[in-house]
Amino acid sequence: MQKIKQIFVIAVLALSAVGNVMAIEEAKYNSILKEGAIEVRDYESQIIAETLVSGDFEDAGGEAFKRLFKYISGENTARQKIDMTAPVGLANASQEIDMTSPVGQTRIDGKWAVNFLMPASYSMETIPQPKDPKIRLRLLPDRHIAAIEYSGFWSEESYLENKGKLESWISEKQYNVIGQPIWARYNPPFTPWFLRRNEILIPINMPELVSQK
Repeated sequence: MQKIKQIFVIAVLALSAVGNVMAIEEAKYNSILKEGAIEVRDYESQIIAETLVSGDFEDAGGEAFKRLFKYISGENTARQKIDMTAPVGLANASQEIDMTSPVGQTRIDGKWAVNFLMPASYSMETIPQPKDPKIRLRLLPDRHIAAIEYSGFWSEESYLENKGKLESWISEKQYNVIGQPIWARYNPPFTPWFLRRNEILIPINMPELVSQK
């Protein structure tokens, strides 16, 4: 477990160095409602590379990150390296895939689904296919997301506390939850806890907006 954590830190350090040179691409969305730390966003469709891992809340990310990092570093059928960004037709050339931000983590059937967001320049037809059968590519449709932002440690306690706040707010607004909560992280692990940007993201259905379409 310690070795996995070390690899996780080294990988993020390497990616962070790239991020200091160029802007890190983040998921594109429009803010349609904001109340304090809580916001409702209209997200565009996105491609994610996702893998399932077992383990507890705080350790699951290490194994998953190692697996996904290999994929974006060229362990795919096109041998393409996908550049990093801020969570594909086949070719013989070596190309990296940009990693986007944030890294997402979701609880599914007793396991954690961890994902990297793929750059917006790719489509499902052009994104390199992973060699690892434990990684799958998915296209997420346009959707509304309720989000709460907070700083602090990557702990299950903080996750549950902020998830509870967001779920209470969603209930008060009488919005319908239509997906599992996602724990989103934007910073490498060496970032001081008070500077970390963390979010809980919950897909919702907003009746008043749906009726306007």
